[in-house]
Amino acid sequence: MTVFWFSTAVLIVASAILIGLPLFKTKRFDDAERRDELNKALFKDRLTELEEEASEGIATDSQELVADLKQSLLDDIPQDQAEVRQAETDYKPLHVFVPSILLLAAISYGMYSSFGNLDKVTDWQDTLSELPKLTQKLMSPSDERPLTDEEMDALTLGLRTQLHKSPEDANGWLLLGRIALANQDGGTAEGAFGKAYKLDPENPDIRLGYAQSKMMSQDEQERAMARSMLIGLLQDSYVDLRIYSLLAFDSYQNNQFEAAIRYWRMMQKMIGPEDSRYSMLERSIQNAENQLGKSVSTTSVPVMIKLGEGIQPGSQGVLIVSVHDGAGSPIPVAAARYPVGSFPRTVVLDDGNVMMEGQSISSLESIIVRARIDTDGNVASKGGDWFGESVVTKLGEQVEITIDKQY
Repeated sequence: MTVFWFSTAVLIVASAILIGLPLFKTKRFDDAERRDELNKALFKDRLTELEEEASEGIATDSQELVADLKQSLLDDIPQDQAEVRQAETDYKPLHVFVPSILLLAAISYGMYSSFGNLDKVTDWQDTLSELPKLTQKLMSPSDERPLTDEEMDALTLGLRTQLHKSPEDANGWLLLGRIALANQDGGTAEGAFGKAYKLDPENPDIRLGYAQSKMMSQDEQERAMARSMLIGLLQDSYVDLRIYSLLAFDSYQNNQFEAAIRYWRMMQKMIGPEDSRYSMLERSIQNAENQLGKSVSTTSVPVMIKLGEGIQPGSQGVLIVSVHDGAGSPIPVAAARYPVGSFPRTVVLDDGNVMMEGQSISSLESIIVRARIDTDGNVASKGGDWFGESVVTKLGEQVEITIDKQY
C-alpha cells in the first residue's frame, strides 16, 4: 500500500500546483487598467479623426470637439482610486487555495473509498505479501492443514500478479496450472501448463501437468496428444503414480479394460498392499473384469538397464528390450521399443507387449531379457550396436542387464 499512498499524494500535489498557478500568478492587467487602456486607444483614434476632418474643412469647431472628448475620458475614470486599490489589497489567494486543496483531497479519497474497491486493493496487497507462505504451504501440505478455498483463491491471485510481472517463470506457470487442476478449471490449467511447456518442454513435471490438463478436454485429438506425452514419460523412466492413473482411467473410458487393469496392477505394485489405496485399486480391477466378463491375469517384468563403463550410446536410435523363454528360445515372447534416453533406467514389459496372439509372459516359468541399442534405426541390421543380456531369471524376480557388448 505504500506505493498507492505515494502515488495518490503525487497526484494531489500536481493538482494543487494546477490550482495554485492561476491564484498566485500576478495579473498583468486588472479591469480598471484594461478600461483605461481602451479609453486611451479610443481617444487617440477619435483625435486623429478630428484632425483629419479639420484639415479637410469638414469640422469647423475642432477645439470644442477635442475638449468634449477629453471630458468624456475624464468622466470614465473611477472617482475613488483608493477604494479600488483597497479592494485589490483585501484579496488573499491563500484563503482560496487552502480550502480548495482540502476539498480536493476529501472528495478524491472519499470517492475512491466508496467506489474504488479499496478493501479489495488492500486484500490484494496483503495477498502478495503472503504469497511465499501460501506457496510453501501448498508444496508441503503434510505438516499443516490443507489450504482453504479462500487461501487457494488468494494464492491464485498472487500468482497471476507475479506472473504478470515475470511471464518467463516456468515454475510459476506450473504452480498456477496445478492450482487450476485442483479447482477443476480445465481451461486455466491447460493455458498455464501450455505456457510452462513452451518455456521448459523437457521438464517432466510440466509435461505431466500439461498431459493431465489435456486429458480433461473433450477433443479426442487433445486426449491422444496427452496419451502420447504420458507414454513418453514412462519411456523416459519418469515414475509417478499419476501417469498410470491417467492412462488407466483413459483406457477404461475407451473400453480398453485389459490395458486399464495392467496400469492399475502396476500402481498396486508401486504402493504395496499396506497402502489404503490398494483396496480401491482392487475394486477398480474387479469392475473392469466384470465389464470384460472374465478374469485377467497380468504379469509384468520390470527391467533395470545399465551401461558398461565408457559406453556412449548417443542420442540417435532406439532401445529395444525383449523377453525370451528361459529355455533359450531366440524368438521373443514380448518386446518393446523406447527412446535411448538416459541410463540407468527401468522399463516394464507385460502381456500388452507380447509378439503373437495367444502368448503371455505369465505362462513362462523363467525368462531371459535382452536389451540392444539400435544406432541406425534399422532393427534388421546389428553391426556396431551395443547389447546386453540378463541371466536366466525366475518370473517375478527383478531383472538387471548391463549393456557392455558390441556386435
